[in-house]
Amino acid sequence: YAIYLSYGDLSPCLKQCFLHFSLKPKNTKIYDMQFVGMWIGEGFVHGNPDRLEELGFEYYEELILRNLVEPDMSYPGQYICNMHDVVRSFDQFVTRDEALIAHHGEMDNSKLETKGVESGELGWRSLQQQKSLRSIMLIGNFKVQSGDSLLTFSSLRTLHIESANFVALVESLYQLKHLRYLSVESNDIHSLPENIQKMKFLQHICLGGCENLVKLPANIVKLQKLRYLNLDNTCINSVRRGFCALTNMRALYGFPVHVEGDWCSLEELGPLSQLMEIGLKARLGAKMHLSLMGLYCSSRLGDDGLVKDGVTEKDQGIIEKVFYELYPPPYMEDIRIGRYFGRQLPRWMMSTTMEPLESLRILSMIDLACCTQLPDGLCQLPCLEFLNVSRAPAIKRVGPEFVQPYSAVTMLQWEEWNWEEEVQAMPVLEVLLIQRCKLRCLPPGLSTHARTLRKLSTYNVQRLHSLDNFAFVVELTVDNIPELTRISNLPKLQKLEINCCRKLESLQKMTALRRLMLTIQHSEKQLPLYLQTVQPSHLLLDCSPEILTSISVGKFGPEFDKFSHIEKVEAYSKDGDNVKKWYV
Repeated sequence: YAIYLSYGDLSPCLKQCFLHFSLKPKNTKIYDMQFVGMWIGEGFVHGNPDRLEELGFEYYEELILRNLVEPDMSYPGQYICNMHDVVRSFDQFVTRDEALIAHHGEMDNSKLETKGVESGELGWRSLQQQKSLRSIMLIGNFKVQSGDSLLTFSSLRTLHIESANFVALVESLYQLKHLRYLSVESNDIHSLPENIQKMKFLQHICLGGCENLVKLPANIVKLQKLRYLNLDNTCINSVRRGFCALTNMRALYGFPVHVEGDWCSLEELGPLSQLMEIGLKARLGAKMHLSLMGLYCSSRLGDDGLVKDGVTEKDQGIIEKVFYELYPPPYMEDIRIGRYFGRQLPRWMMSTTMEPLESLRILSMIDLACCTQLPDGLCQLPCLEFLNVSRAPAIKRVGPEFVQPYSAVTMLQWEEWNWEEEVQAMPVLEVLLIQRCKLRCLPPGLSTHARTLRKLSTYNVQRLHSLDNFAFVVELTVDNIPELTRISNLPKLQKLEINCCRKLESLQKMTALRRLMLTIQHSEKQLPLYLQTVQPSHLLLDCSPEILTSISVGKFGPEFDKFSHIEKVEAYSKDGDNVKKWYV
């Protein structure tokens, strides 16, 4: 009833966007920009044509504020949202005569304008029977037979496909003359139809993840209504002259930079004055609408996180110079740097020169193969909310100033974190993730000054021996910390997760602990003694069959004294891929 009231309070445009969101198949990752593109293509977003994306994001945020969709907290910036099963059921009830969801290849309704397909293998010809389709969102495999095409779907406005079987239908794409939104992720696609200009209403093209796509059709520059183009993770390494004709472009990702004689592809970006988001190598200071920037090189790191190929000083000098020229405008909100192999980050990121980036909220730096120092000026960014530093093998030492409200840090050779108690920093740190490094201890300044720290997670920190005196931490995870022997003095700790810490001997001063999740390696035949020193109300245990058998006999078992004081105990043991085959 509460959902019905919330739905009734929505404007007509928001109702359409809300109902459309329920077509998103479960357990799939579709970004906010993609949904906004679909809504614009379907005609759900009304207003000034120059502000359609902005209005679409306002709709998206309104659905979040009304708790009708839920941000996925695994991703920063509310870029990805999901829908609760109860809300989804309501949505699908309302759209029962207009939408169809196919699960495992079985379809439920015949009256159809929009279709979402979640999994299993669906016959393309079963879709061709639905000639009134306006939207298809298909995730998974489907059967394509000789003679199948897209010609049937003359009314189609939205096509979102993530499947390896789509290549057989690519050549008939041009027949979708009313298509507004096209998103394809398939490793089998090498090119798009040369007569793509016949799809003159196309506004949104996403080809991210088509790893074998090698070129764009020359006539793509004739798509005057195109507002979004994503070429990330493709093999496209050049564009033709004339790309500058796409003056309606609002978002551009994976734009290839190349030089032919005295011409550079970056020159094509000059007239694109409406750009709001961009992922490329270009001089960006004059792009007044930019809020997101992605800068990516070719990776120099192997799967183990270490440098796999030599990097010459000449190559480093060139890439450092290129990145320096990409000085972003001061109102940039989101910067993502990947696979950078210079020794130093761009000068506009270092020290006090970072101060002009006063609007920056999200900073992600992944695969910094040769970089030896993080920016000192991070502490001067007043709006920074999320920081991710991952796979930076050359960084061994940091100071106190680099952590922000949410921080995720992965640096394989990181050994030392200098931060004395008298140095004040990180007053608003809420979540801290440290993984895959060689830290021996966490600095005293962290436990003293990080008074808003609520969640602390450590994974594969090889030399860490203790965790002490975090007075405000409510949730703690320790995972595969081989040298950890002690966790103590966490008076507000409510949730503790311990995974495979074989040397852990002592848990002390955790008076507020409610839930303990403990994973013991299956080679261990006994429960740890430290269970007797804590008193959670709930113990969830993953253990060997031998320990599980001992627990199952209750007070007659040899392990009973270790857990008898705990109100609720759940224990399970896996068998092959079945994680909870044996359960007590």
